[in-house]
Amino acid sequence: MTGQAAERDRSPHSLSVKTTLEEDMDKAESIRSRAPSLCDDTSSELQRVAALDPHERNSRNSLQRTGAVSRLVCLVVRLREWAHRSLLEQEERPDSFLERFRGPELRMAPSRISNTQPDANGSEAKGVFRKKWDLFVVSPADDAYYRWLSVIAIAVLYNWFLVVARACFEKLQVSNYICWLVLDYLSDCVYIIDTCVRLRTGFLEQGLLVKDHAKLRDSYVRTLQFKLDVLSILPTDLAYISTGIHTPQLRFNRLLRFPRMFEFFDRTETRTNYPNIFRIGNLVLYILVIIHWNACIYYAISSSLGFGSDTWVFPNISKPEYSSLTRSYVYCLYWSTLTLTTIGEMPAPVRDEEYLFVVFDFLVGVLIFATIVGNVGSMIANMNATRAEFQARIDAIKHYMHFRKVNKELETRVIKWFDYLWTNKKAVDEKEVLKNLPNKLRAEIAINVHLETLKKVRIFQDCEAGLLVELVLKLRPQVFSPGDYICRKGDIGKEMYIIKEGKLAVVADDGLTQYALLTAGSCFGEISILNIKGSKMGNRRTANIRSLGYSDLFCLSKDDLMEAVTEYPNAKTVLEKRGREILMKEGLLDEHTETGGLQKEDTEEKVERLESSLDTLQTRFARLLSDYKHTQQRLKQRITLLERQQKQTDGGADASDAVASDTETSSGPVACADGFPPQSDQQMEDKGSPAKLKGV
Repeated sequence: MTGQAAERDRSPHSLSVKTTLEEDMDKAESIRSRAPSLCDDTSSELQRVAALDPHERNSRNSLQRTGAVSRLVCLVVRLREWAHRSLLEQEERPDSFLERFRGPELRMAPSRISNTQPDANGSEAKGVFRKKWDLFVVSPADDAYYRWLSVIAIAVLYNWFLVVARACFEKLQVSNYICWLVLDYLSDCVYIIDTCVRLRTGFLEQGLLVKDHAKLRDSYVRTLQFKLDVLSILPTDLAYISTGIHTPQLRFNRLLRFPRMFEFFDRTETRTNYPNIFRIGNLVLYILVIIHWNACIYYAISSSLGFGSDTWVFPNISKPEYSSLTRSYVYCLYWSTLTLTTIGEMPAPVRDEEYLFVVFDFLVGVLIFATIVGNVGSMIANMNATRAEFQARIDAIKHYMHFRKVNKELETRVIKWFDYLWTNKKAVDEKEVLKNLPNKLRAEIAINVHLETLKKVRIFQDCEAGLLVELVLKLRPQVFSPGDYICRKGDIGKEMYIIKEGKLAVVADDGLTQYALLTAGSCFGEISILNIKGSKMGNRRTANIRSLGYSDLFCLSKDDLMEAVTEYPNAKTVLEKRGREILMKEGLLDEHTETGGLQKEDTEEKVERLESSLDTLQTRFARLLSDYKHTQQRLKQRITLLERQQKQTDGGADASDAVASDTETSSGPVACADGFPPQSDQQMEDKGSPAKLKGV
């Protein structure tokens, strides 16, 4: 009613003020709807202030003040929008050079869930949380998963060290049992959360992350890890009710979560930049765990046999020097270290149980010693592998120069060149290191490593992404010493160069007069390998270029360039155009000549190509001829072997016939069954001879 009375008392002027206020409010609301940002909470509060009911103002002054507040709110909203736009523009963006090479990045579509506003009861917030939990899947490749592994590894190490120590050293358990209870149940909470994380940990199937919760659950339940995880979280400490809280032996099942700790170590070894140092530290940790457990077992055996009962067990704790917890643990750790490292010099065992324990310790100690020697030796060899390989190359070249009696000056230059490579960490063969990567990743790594240099090269700035990949993969790094000539005027050009680091001088024929200075990002030598139409120099170098100091250059051969630009005619046109501009400036271009060009070959190149093809054919023919001779020789040997076997077979048959005839002769004349007298051997031979039968 009050609002209606106030409405009747308003004048036309007040109505116009209300109309202006509503328009300002509509503008502010439209600005807010168009520009959502991180400051939406502040904006909504400002809009709430601007949307105060004007019907509660009864006077013209109050309406004017409300209009001023609304205009102020609109100004604040516009300022907020401008500031937000400026912040977005100032965010770090990917380099345009890399962005053009990589292409558009895959971006996730904005979720509508994040823009919904909860109602007064918070039901929508609960629904959003439930949806997020239903979609929650952990990727093993994420950094968050690795950080969680570090947390669970700390919990496992706590149980591995302190639970065993508390079970053997009673003073350690009794003196701080409240602290141990808190830490125990904290580790149990970490174990339970880790089991939930494992249920939501995805895996790759056909290269994609599986997010189906049923598949993830089934895959995890079938593994041995699930059984160990269930055993490790069994509430065995409920037996404290009957045994008391000073029996940490009931928590030994917590040690079964060790695969997660090993997984953390494996991932850390993969991620770290110092894998050899990490491997040594990891080996030392394992050895310390074994020594620690052995010390605890020694103290427990001494306690069961009686402290000070013989010379082998731990001394009597009633003595002041052995009564403290620190002295007890240090003594046991010292004994365990001497025993497992097989150093000895400890009291000999007395009882049978002591003998068996010492024998077992010696066997474990031998295994540890062999493991330490083998692992440390291989780690040191791996750490020095690069240096050893590089030193072997230097020694081979030194031996060759000494054998060929190279002069001392040149030998010194070669040694200094090798020293520069090793000092500046340029002795690594990049192709050998990156050979196992696909071409896309190799090209991306090369561009990232040499980004600052490649961005300065004009031919790379204008070329397509595919051509950029082709050219970057064909670049070969080269290092030149001070005073070396990279190219001389008149030489046949077969390579172009890009300066990565160092300074080069364009000098006269005397080698002293400098015409120009080339720095990082400059490229030269492309004129001679492009073979521009109308070039008076043809494919020969047009200048002398000399290195002032040590220079790092990228080399691109003519064959590689021609192979790369074959599929990119636009890039070929750009390169030829730039080369023509340079030749025109130097007056070395004859525009009326139509010969040359990147697609044509001169006579020398054709002859070289034919010679190369002829050499290849000769090599193949020689191989075929060698194979033919080898096959022919094998056939001859086979035929000879068969002939020998045939002769041996015939000889054996003749010998058996001769033995039979001798037997018949020795038996004398025997009458035949038909009454005819027996025939002689000659008559039998004549009858059996094919030639004689044929004559008859």
